[in-house]
Amino acid sequence: MSIFIKQMIINKMRQITPEDILIYSQKYGFVISQEQAIEISNYVRRKKLNPFDKREREKMLRDLSEITDRNTAIKANKLFYELIKSYGLEHLFN
Repeated sequence: MSIFIKQMIINKMRQITPEDILIYSQKYGFVISQEQAIEISNYVRRKKLNPFDKREREKMLRDLSEITDRNTAIKANKLFYELIKSYGLEHLFN
């Protein structure tokens, strides 16, 4: 079952649009521009990193801080862990 859930999460990440990112940014209190949303969307689709691997997640966050800024990357990381916990998916992430 966990392989199925992991694949669903990866597919959702790779299909995210700049519009989705802007909606999430407003919903969760992030301030990003349209250009940054486009860059983030392109990055996620192009890089194909594994969010379940700690090292690859850290790389994604470093890259996010270059696209946006350090504070936004820190907020995104905190939100990511809150969402993982709220859905009871901690066991899927190394």
